[in-house]
Amino acid sequence: MPAHLDLIIEAVIFFTIMGVTWVFGREIERVVAQRRRLGTQGGTASTAAAPLLQERGNDSRFFQWVRTSTSISEPVEQDRLRSELLLAGFESPSAPVWYVITRFLLAIGLPLLFLLSRIILAKTLGGSSFIFGIAAFCGIGFLAPSFFIRQRARARRLDLEIEFPDALDLMVVCVEAGLGMDAAFIRVGDEIQESHPRIAREFGRLAEELRAGRSRTEALRAMAERCNVAGIRSFVALAIQTDALGASIAQTLRTYSNEMRHTRLMKAEERAMRIPVLMTIPLVACILPVIVGALMLPAVIDVMRYLTPALTAHH
Repeated sequence: MPAHLDLIIEAVIFFTIMGVTWVFGREIERVVAQRRRLGTQGGTASTAAAPLLQERGNDSRFFQWVRTSTSISEPVEQDRLRSELLLAGFESPSAPVWYVITRFLLAIGLPLLFLLSRIILAKTLGGSSFIFGIAAFCGIGFLAPSFFIRQRARARRLDLEIEFPDALDLMVVCVEAGLGMDAAFIRVGDEIQESHPRIAREFGRLAEELRAGRSRTEALRAMAERCNVAGIRSFVALAIQTDALGASIAQTLRTYSNEMRHTRLMKAEERAMRIPVLMTIPLVACILPVIVGALMLPAVIDVMRYLTPALTAHH
């Protein structure tokens, strides 16, 4: 019983630390998003001041030391890490530095917490179990941030795939009503901000880049790189080609919206057709053994009742 109690206490300590870290991260994300919204809504002065404040915070000596002393000192590694964080929704220039710091703190902090729990519980600090625990917690702390980034990027990509068709339908309505392409992005982003926050944030950033003087082609390609969704990439390529050829953007959006709606229907039918195949797994693993057992049990009982005594008496 004491061994199970020690294991439960260690698990509670570990999950408590993870929960506090998650809540703290969510709070930081909320504050950053709130400041970003206040900066974009405050007009030209606040929009211009936000990057200056952000760059000023990134010029600290500690951040510079982390950049030059860790793996992100190489430009290739820094660009790769920045692209992964961007796909996960972390757009701050200091996100790679915070990622490295978090990884280091978890890789060092979790083994220290494990060691502290062993000391508090007055357990031995040697043996194979202690070494395995230290190595396991160090590995968890080292791999947890990358796993979290991958899961967040996958979830964000799925959300964008779900939200984009609805936003595209609203864009078709806006363009057919007489709005231009740039005004349609702003209007749709404002309308779907509550129901589809991720695609609304991408449309808002696209509108900000267009207002800042960036060409529509470059802004659309940047949005496609940030989202990394096949539907958005196809839409960007179609919009750039339509703009270059001078064709009707309204008819193009209408046609692409119909094709995307048809594609969603085909994906739903594909998932529905997979259900009978997936149902065979619990059928064979759970239901079939019960049926076989119910059919064979009377015969087994008769054999044990009549044949076994006869064989015993014969011998």
